[in-house]
Amino acid sequence: MAIQIFNSLTREKENFKPIEEGKVRMYVCGPTVYNYIHIGNSRPVVVYDTVRRYLTYRGYEVDYVSNFTDVDDKIIKAANELGEDVSELTERFINAYFEDITALGAQKADAHPRVTEHMDEIIEFIEVLIEKDYAYVSEGDVYYRTRKFKNYGQLSHQSVDDLKVGARIEAGTKKEDPLDFALWKAAKPGEISWETSWGEGRPGWHIECSVMVHNHFGDTIDIHAGGQDLKFPHHENEIAQSEAYSDKKFANYWMHNGYINIDNEKMSKSLGNFILVHDIIQQIDPQVLRFFILSVHYRNPINFSQDLVEAAGNSLDRLRTTVQNLNHRLTATTNLVEVDAAEMKTIEDAKAYFIESMDDDFNTANAIAALFNLSTAANKYLTAANTNEEVLNAYKSTLEELTEVLGIQLVQKEELLDAEVDALIEERQQARKDRNFSRSDEIRDILKEQNIILEDTRQGVRWKRG
Repeated sequence: MAIQIFNSLTREKENFKPIEEGKVRMYVCGPTVYNYIHIGNSRPVVVYDTVRRYLTYRGYEVDYVSNFTDVDDKIIKAANELGEDVSELTERFINAYFEDITALGAQKADAHPRVTEHMDEIIEFIEVLIEKDYAYVSEGDVYYRTRKFKNYGQLSHQSVDDLKVGARIEAGTKKEDPLDFALWKAAKPGEISWETSWGEGRPGWHIECSVMVHNHFGDTIDIHAGGQDLKFPHHENEIAQSEAYSDKKFANYWMHNGYINIDNEKMSKSLGNFILVHDIIQQIDPQVLRFFILSVHYRNPINFSQDLVEAAGNSLDRLRTTVQNLNHRLTATTNLVEVDAAEMKTIEDAKAYFIESMDDDFNTANAIAALFNLSTAANKYLTAANTNEEVLNAYKSTLEELTEVLGIQLVQKEELLDAEVDALIEERQQARKDRNFSRSDEIRDILKEQNIILEDTRQGVRWKRG
């Protein structure tokens, strides 16, 4: 069975057929780096990391690119408020982003391009759009002629005449048409800027992804993905810019994940329910958060609540306990019984259901159900007085293989014993006295991974588990 993807462009599930056989060109819109990512940002991170893992599992060579917006109105405002240089601020939050996604079990992209690294390409791209009369200069700004692109609205399925001015598209007298959007913004006093033939300034939001896709992949890619909120205007504008530039189709498959609500309400700072990943993973196992996100089909909205997260944690614990029990039995099994063909078929059927579910538009909810079918059967087999090593290993290896596809870790890191923590802290203190800072830093990182909090007191260093 071929992998099927729900294509937002056509609103239909389509058989996935990449441009180049065996290879996938995949671009996912990344964060604007002026703060820690919030829990809504974590969903596309987890979802498309899983898509990438599954495509790799099915034998594709995936070239995965996700950008950083490192110059933007919000970034400039945050830098000014903190009295920080823009580059220092963005570098700090890019590092924080990698820490958060690593905790969530997400792999880094093959490339993480930044806007500031592609300024020459952005300027050249805009120059071509101006030459082709798709863009025009107005008082130092450059705007895209939205109505000139005949297929505008194809992704969001709206008529251009019915479209409202969307997020980050400011209506103004400098525009020929209120629907025109900014490709370039003239510099304001004190802002970071770059020189062009039409004056100093910086890029608009939408142009960056068009340029980075073109720079890394060429004119057409297989999959373009992001959150549902990006469908309009961001992705709609990407299509308009890119296809006007190249006269070719921009992306063959568009994927959009649904929103995360908090206790059945839309997440927003005004409601006080704005949750940062940096904070929540101090309170819960990041793997539980990943498991929770994958427990719902990516296109459906998901409701985040304490009860639902606890339920996800309990479910993940069930799978982990199954593997622990299998490991325990494997240390004592004596193969007093033959391989049970029915048990092996149960394992094969569960794996087939997992693959069938993931082939169906990456239905992780059903794939997780397949894991529980496997876990239930394994636990039932474990109740037998005598078991077979080959069957036990088949249950264990299949559970580990399939959870790895989802980026789920079934083996938890072992906690350090209190005595081991005391010994490490004492060693770190001595290393600092000896000016052996590399070892001191190494021990600090070990303790950080174990969520050990150090406190300096008059009596010396004390510690506690976070």
